[in-house]
Amino acid sequence: MGMNFYNDRVVLNVLGGSLDNAREVYEAAEGHVAVGVLTADYPTVEAYVEDANRYMEVLEGNLSVGLGGGNPNQWRAVAEVAKYVKANHFNQAFCAVGWTRANLDGAPCHVNAMVAPSGTPGLVKVSTGPLSKDCEKPALVDADTVIAMAKEMGADSLKFFPMGGLKVADELKAVAEACGRNDFILEPTGGIDLDNFDEIMKIILDAGVPKVIPHVYSSIVDKATGNTRPEDVVTLMNKVKALV
Repeated sequence: MGMNFYNDRVVLNVLGGSLDNAREVYEAAEGHVAVGVLTADYPTVEAYVEDANRYMEVLEGNLSVGLGGGNPNQWRAVAEVAKYVKANHFNQAFCAVGWTRANLDGAPCHVNAMVAPSGTPGLVKVSTGPLSKDCEKPALVDADTVIAMAKEMGADSLKFFPMGGLKVADELKAVAEACGRNDFILEPTGGIDLDNFDEIMKIILDAGVPKVIPHVYSSIVDKATGNTRPEDVVTLMNKVKALV
């Protein structure tokens, strides 16, 4: 089974601070969520895989294999995990989507392609890999072309990161419109909280994006425990229900 989109439109993506917390937020979202566990939090791929199998059982496959703050240095860890864990959702740097898809060996898992704001609406930065991200001349590509390239590599969506909440609203709108034109899923990520969630989602949904996977991370994490607050996930789900 793939991810459980609410009304075939929205699945949340939140962090699971522990196995018990993952269970709590999965229930709070009524199953309409992919729960992130970050490869950056584990010393080895083997250690991640061992824990991931437990999460897979609790989440009915709805584990989101994460990089860790969009860290492209984790691309290989994510790609290696794909050999052993067929989670419903994988986060990946644009440059490593093909590697990850190949390691999934035909399993129908969702893989996103991480792109970044460029400063110009309609263009996105695809040089998000560990070497390319800091190049003096970044690769800025038309959003429609980027989606075509992502599809060719085996990606299912664009992960637009880091947004800084509504700081790049005009760029978000342009990317969303491209996803709408090309029937492609969008994953807005970075700085999304309970206050700006509705406005961000309205921009995306009004642009005709077929499905959306909003990532809401640190803003709903209890800093004392490192766990995502289930009550905040309930609030997000109520917002989703009102929107779609």
